[in-house]
Amino acid sequence: MKLLHDILDVLPKEPIPVRKVIIGVHWTLVYSKYGGLGSTMVNSGPHGHSPSNGVGELLNKTAQELASWILSDNLLEASIGIAAINSLIDIDESLLRQINAADVLEKESKDKNLVVVGHFPFVDHMKEIAKNCWVIEKNPHGDDFPEEAAHDFIPKADVVAITGTAFINHTIENLLSLCKPKTQVMILGPSTPMVPLLFEHNVTFLSGSRVVDEEAALITVQQGASFKQVKGVRLTTMTRPEKN
Repeated sequence: MKLLHDILDVLPKEPIPVRKVIIGVHWTLVYSKYGGLGSTMVNSGPHGHSPSNGVGELLNKTAQELASWILSDNLLEASIGIAAINSLIDIDESLLRQINAADVLEKESKDKNLVVVGHFPFVDHMKEIAKNCWVIEKNPHGDDFPEEAAHDFIPKADVVAITGTAFINHTIENLLSLCKPKTQVMILGPSTPMVPLLFEHNVTFLSGSRVVDEEAALITVQQGASFKQVKGVRLTTMTRPEKN
């Protein structure tokens, strides 16, 4: 989990207090320096079998302490961890582009081999654009492939789009290691940490989120919003700087 440790190392060193933690059925919010969003994930098993530590005491911790939970094998704790990480990131506005992730993928994938890790709403359209569009999903449906197929398809891909939840379930490093050096790689989804460090790991595009209205985001997340229903969140895309 070296990459996760590296991300933790670039966060602010000055302890930042946690202002709020909201765990909705789909999304988790942590408010510290900023508002950070992450997908809510839980380990499979009987209801209540894998509780999170520190319930009722999370506001007594620093955001950095919660961020370290990204290393936990408890998926709910790791969900809190990625939201805490996102609440601490100072986004480099100079690297942001006013472009939609799906539009970028459409442009980059035309007549090429595309792998999408995670079943995003745009995959049906991409199947009409790309030469091949292989969708890899932990819970596959339709013509999706199971997660084990990543080893077969990612090395063949010209473009790879990886869900930000790969940080939560600790699959991100393995997925990135399967990408060819010249592959265009995008990590996308509201959980994605917008840290330029990832550009050093063969990532070309980061497409994540920023909470811009804390109250609106809080109300919708705690009432069970899917991402399309979440208010007060802006999607952002960051591109890797060109080498001189």
